[in-house]
Amino acid sequence: MLKKKNIFFVMFILLLSTILTACGGGGGKNEEGNEGKKDDQFTVAMVTDVGGVDDKSFNQSAWEGLQAFGKANGLEKGSNGYDYLQSKSDADYATNLNTLARKDFDLIYGIGYLLQSAVDEVAQQQKDTHFAIVDSVVEQPNVASITFKEHEGSFLVGVVAGLTTKTNKVGFVGGVEGDLIKKFQVGFEQGVKAVNPKAKVDVQYAGAFDAADKGKQIASSMYGSGADIIYHAAGATGNGVFSEAIDLKVEDPNRDIWVIGVDRDQHEEGNGKTKDGKEFNVTLTSMVKRVDVAVQDLSERAKKGDFPGGEVIEYGIEEDAISIATSDGHLSEEVKGKVQEYTDKINKGEIKVSAK
Repeated sequence: MLKKKNIFFVMFILLLSTILTACGGGGGKNEEGNEGKKDDQFTVAMVTDVGGVDDKSFNQSAWEGLQAFGKANGLEKGSNGYDYLQSKSDADYATNLNTLARKDFDLIYGIGYLLQSAVDEVAQQQKDTHFAIVDSVVEQPNVASITFKEHEGSFLVGVVAGLTTKTNKVGFVGGVEGDLIKKFQVGFEQGVKAVNPKAKVDVQYAGAFDAADKGKQIASSMYGSGADIIYHAAGATGNGVFSEAIDLKVEDPNRDIWVIGVDRDQHEEGNGKTKDGKEFNVTLTSMVKRVDVAVQDLSERAKKGDFPGGEVIEYGIEEDAISIATSDGHLSEEVKGKVQEYTDKINKGEIKVSAK
């Protein structure tokens, strides 16, 4: 009889232990291995497009914003703080978003308009997770859509190009042709023409955001045809534009040849050395699109319980999210003055920059 009681007692203890483990508190381990995550600990992650987190442009700027948010809130990289998944092809988008959702991240970003359909699909499947799409709009109650007035910033670097060109030939290299990159193109063209009606703008698209070799090939053709300034809106493809400009400068150090960067200050991408070791830089300026600011701002809002689900948030010059870089030291005071003049006119509504 005593032996039976002991057996029942042991079985009861084992059953109780199993129940407590399954119901474990915030310090436990969830289905996907988020060991140590507390109930009130806010976590955030992002999925890159094919350009990758180190594209020195759009994705990298977003990641810098996420890192800044993590640092400001005492979070560490990983499943219990902030993290990213890199996509190697468009087939990875939905998979990566679902992976992060199953890891219980509170907010998940899809970086770039190429992820629009994947975010739309996964948001409908993971209704308890908050998502954000950058550079596109997803009409779901658990998705916030972040957009920018890229055409305004592109107009300003167009002003720089129009005033700086000595050949009256400038180029625009786009990644994948579509409504978004078209905003960069037409804004740039309007800015060039506003200050230099005689200048011609050569426009070409690479058909990809991760093809530096294609960017280099297009740049070679444009520079070879007399362009002395190229503005790129092509992600990692734009790295090839910088590479070609640097190579040409090495061959002829006296040649005036420039690249206008995009999304972040791309000054460093323009660094080079002549054959005799003299340093130079081919970055004229950059159209700075503060994806990092937008990502950090929305993450803070979501952490405070103010997630703008179903809303479209637009950032432009007025919000200090669109500007041009002046750190390179290549812009004359006259050019800077003109840029400020047009910035003021845009802010006052005296100039309406078309996005189409």
